[in-house]
Amino acid sequence: MYSKITQLKAKPILIGLSVLLFSKTGMASETMPSVLKAYSHTSYYFQQTITGTVLDNNGTPLPGAAVSEVGTDNGVITDFDGKFTLEVKTRSQIEVSYLGFKSLKVEAKDGLSITLEADAANLDEVVLIGYGKKTKKDLTGSVTQLSSEDFKKGVNVSPDNLIQGKVAGVRVVQSSGEPGAGVDVTIRGIGSIRSGSTPLFVVDGVPLSNENVSAPGANFGLGSSTAKNPLNFLNTSDIASITVLKDASAAAIYGARGSNGVVIITTKQGEKGNASITIDSYLSAANVINKIDVLSASEYRSAITEPSYDHGASTDWQDELFRTAITQNHNFSYSKRTDSGNYYASLSYMDQEGIVETSDFERTTARLNAEESFFDNKRLKLKMNLTASQINENGIPNGANAGSDGQVIMHALMANPTRSVFDENGDYTNFNMNAHYNPLYLLDIVEDKTETLRVLGNIEASLRIIDGLEYKFNLGIDRSSSERNSTIYPNLTDRTPLGAYVQNNLDSQSALVEHYLTYNFDIGKNNFEILGGYSYQEFKFSGTSFSTINISPQGEGVSPEYNPGYSGVQAGVSGYAQENELQSYFSRINYAFDNRYLLTASIRADGSTRFGENNKYGYFPSFALGWNIDRENFLQDIEEISQLKLRASWGETGNQEVQNKITQASYSQSASGGYYLYNDYNLINGIVVNRTANPDLKWEVVTQLDLGLDFSLWENKLYGSLDYYNKTTKDAILNIPSEPLSPTTSVWKNIEGEIVNTGIEFTLGSQLVNTEDFNWSLDINGATLANTVKDLPVSELFSGSVAGPGLSGVAANIYKSDYEAGSFFMLKHLGFDEDGVDIFEDLNNDDVINSDDRQIFEGAIPNFTFGINTSLNYKRWDLSLAFIGQTGGYLVNNTNLALNINNLASDRNVLSEFYDAGANTQNTPQLSTLYLEKSDFIRLNNARIGYNFDTETINWLRGFNLYISAQNLFTITNYSGFDPLINSPRSSGGNQSIGIDYTTYPSSKSFMIGATIKL
Repeated sequence: MYSKITQLKAKPILIGLSVLLFSKTGMASETMPSVLKAYSHTSYYFQQTITGTVLDNNGTPLPGAAVSEVGTDNGVITDFDGKFTLEVKTRSQIEVSYLGFKSLKVEAKDGLSITLEADAANLDEVVLIGYGKKTKKDLTGSVTQLSSEDFKKGVNVSPDNLIQGKVAGVRVVQSSGEPGAGVDVTIRGIGSIRSGSTPLFVVDGVPLSNENVSAPGANFGLGSSTAKNPLNFLNTSDIASITVLKDASAAAIYGARGSNGVVIITTKQGEKGNASITIDSYLSAANVINKIDVLSASEYRSAITEPSYDHGASTDWQDELFRTAITQNHNFSYSKRTDSGNYYASLSYMDQEGIVETSDFERTTARLNAEESFFDNKRLKLKMNLTASQINENGIPNGANAGSDGQVIMHALMANPTRSVFDENGDYTNFNMNAHYNPLYLLDIVEDKTETLRVLGNIEASLRIIDGLEYKFNLGIDRSSSERNSTIYPNLTDRTPLGAYVQNNLDSQSALVEHYLTYNFDIGKNNFEILGGYSYQEFKFSGTSFSTINISPQGEGVSPEYNPGYSGVQAGVSGYAQENELQSYFSRINYAFDNRYLLTASIRADGSTRFGENNKYGYFPSFALGWNIDRENFLQDIEEISQLKLRASWGETGNQEVQNKITQASYSQSASGGYYLYNDYNLINGIVVNRTANPDLKWEVVTQLDLGLDFSLWENKLYGSLDYYNKTTKDAILNIPSEPLSPTTSVWKNIEGEIVNTGIEFTLGSQLVNTEDFNWSLDINGATLANTVKDLPVSELFSGSVAGPGLSGVAANIYKSDYEAGSFFMLKHLGFDEDGVDIFEDLNNDDVINSDDRQIFEGAIPNFTFGINTSLNYKRWDLSLAFIGQTGGYLVNNTNLALNINNLASDRNVLSEFYDAGANTQNTPQLSTLYLEKSDFIRLNNARIGYNFDTETINWLRGFNLYISAQNLFTITNYSGFDPLINSPRSSGGNQSIGIDYTTYPSSKSFMIGATIKL
């Protein structure tokens, strides 16, 4: 008995000695497990170091694959060659995972060669949808999700830039090239006549308001900067994925705010493996993308007939105005995932100079994302997302709201090239002309500074009540405060010559509270997911403004932004406050039978304070069917087909982006409605009705039908999707002429007309080459679009006010039944006669050319847009190229209209094209097809080449990538303006303008060098 006990005690000691011996000789991985198997009833564990390589099914190494010890937070990431080294316990397992491949668990041994099997078309990839997640194989709607690896590269100030050219049917257009400026994002066409075609953006579960968050600027007669992008507060390096919900089945769960599609932005969380630190920095230099071809000094001298217009100098005013702009961006992030939660923190700084002198954009952001789980098997999860940003901007007086003589860039284009920037005394040259000034002088006397602080955060809690039943709570807050100081100092122009100062302040806040339950359960081959919830969101906006005139000269005393009371006379004080609420109930059911037949149905009821007493609530249903054909028996043996799925969906969504209080009557006191109450002949102000009440006003409703096909062939060698959609807007909200005897001339109403968008979208992708040393992938997306206005109850509506001498009140856009929304309405230019006089088509043959001869021409909406994205990897080198393009659209080149030939008769410059064509200098500017140009183009949107250094021998360095990149490298187009991808905001009467280019702050092409370091 004694000898038996002694032997049992001695055996663990022998095992320990064996471990020490064999771990030094490299034989532990072969010998230890066999020894330990004989004593599996014991609980003795020892540490061992294992190495291995992770490959795909073609034998190509997978860099960045996560390798972790099962049941612990111990893990690493594979290097560029797919290799890893990990210290684990004996008798343990490791799990290997990589996006697009099936995870695999294997026994921990040294010298492992692990091959991961690709998911067919990434069918198991998780895709975000409203209030939940689904795998690709279970989707029934038209949804596209991009990860950070798919984003557009280069200098990207806001998240909407990241998806440009990446998603079929999504068009991203700059309203201005000014740093931080607004971006127009449209999904499947223009769905509204008035403003409100921007999709709903949801950041980490918090729906954002599309209202401006930066204070408006003052207009001193020179225009003011356009509205800033409300998304520019987000650090793009923090974004993990962007999901676009395009059809009604996907977007209807957001009800009254989903008519223009939904964009879900998700920020990064802690990564598997050891804690990591990432440092990403780049430096960029940018120049104007294109210059306008106006006469040079020598050409101008040859063109003029008035000798006094030759001022003796030779100046390229565009070169003087534009500069090489430097951008620097630095991002520092920390990531950690534990067994119970994860953490992500980042700090970033961006300083972007504008290509126009004095303009810039500076942003500092900080983010903290954290998640922890509690109780048994992570029953309770708490999550927090918090970001804060501070933005400082310097703008220029170049707003689209200025007249033909009021923009800095227009002044530069019109400036006589024989004038000099400075006079003989070193002062800015005084042109001494009404409504035409030295552009550099304007930049010197005008200051426009904006400071915006924004905080967005939310807390989520999820509780698993029983298996399959989960309760979620979401509390979010979005708070911003902005101050804008605009100053024009006393000057020599006829625009506010005594100087003025204006301070505008804007505060906005939205609060969100949501509760919802999700229940998943199976009955045999039947899988059910049922969702039900409640949402309440409150929006508050307030602003103040005050102004001072006759201020002190520049450089004298204290600047008015620091001491507004130092000098001048108070010219006005105003303020406002608005509040609106949205209360919603929503439900959705997902059903799947045997993973073959799929059904999704949802409904949302939205109540909004923006609408009339008789229509407080709107109801938005949707239905969708899916059929995974590849899972049928008759396709099981066809190896060429990895995935084949049919989708069909129908649903309704709403648009509530209207002004507050438009359903209620509005009154004011006015002398026009006054009367003489006493015999002293003093007029007493009367009550005037400003707005007619309409308690029946309700949402615009968008009905959408979508038919789709998803496929993957030859083990994901060729994959893609094809969709047909019909998107119809009805009950459009317009301010139209009221009926006779109404208290006002117009009233806000829902009209019977429709806006119909139809088209086909496609996405194709292929792994063209996949070898050990070389990989080449190609993705192409494209979309057609046909837009038509139908059954408009009025003969026509106008918008798109153009600028030019004698063109006040002239509109370029027309909305008319059976035509495209925002078609162009103008004279048809036939050329020039022998004397260079304009020839226009006399439409009614009355021998008089006037407004009666205007015709409707093609609109601005392209009928085909596309993106081409390719990526190549050779050993440690990587190269990516991204192209975008469009065909079938037109632009009104309002810039050219302002550079008309008659400028030669008034000491101003003209477009070279007009002079070369022999146009007569006495021609009167007229809106005509002379200024209507095709906006077709193809652009190398981004090119990037990088090199991954070998860091295997440096223990503390996990990765080092050095890269160079070029943005907007070249554009192939016949458009004569700065940029064919532009839309200046020139709306009128509350109706949106489409396709007008008026001396917008031009876009830039940039070159950058950067590095990403992972520790």
